[in-house]
Amino acid sequence: MASGPAGRAAEEPPPPEPPAEQKPPSLPPAQEEFSFLPLVHDIIKCMDKDSQDVHQVLNELKNKFQEMRKLISSMPGIGVSPEQQQQQLQNLREQVRTKNELLQKYKSLCMFEIPKE
Repeated sequence: MASGPAGRAAEEPPPPEPPAEQKPPSLPPAQEEFSFLPLVHDIIKCMDKDSQDVHQVLNELKNKFQEMRKLISSMPGIGVSPEQQQQQLQNLREQVRTKNELLQKYKSLCMFEIPKE
């Protein structure tokens, strides 16, 4: 009896073939605002068509770069050097190791005596 995923796959028809000219899958809204590729694609299309919109799209790309620069500079920890980050990471790993050792120690202790009757 084929009740697993392979059995279900045999019953379902194969997905339809995508059209020859299809847009790439759209990114979730949170990631879409960080993608420069659609603007670059629009610039290339405008240049292929000798469109006057190329300047507008170039300005949109420039503005997007400026927005991303502001966003990056406002990220927490951006001013911390790689050496400081490594030191913080080493300190945190040491804390985890110490806490794991303490946890194992407390687990091995017999905290309560169970009376035998």
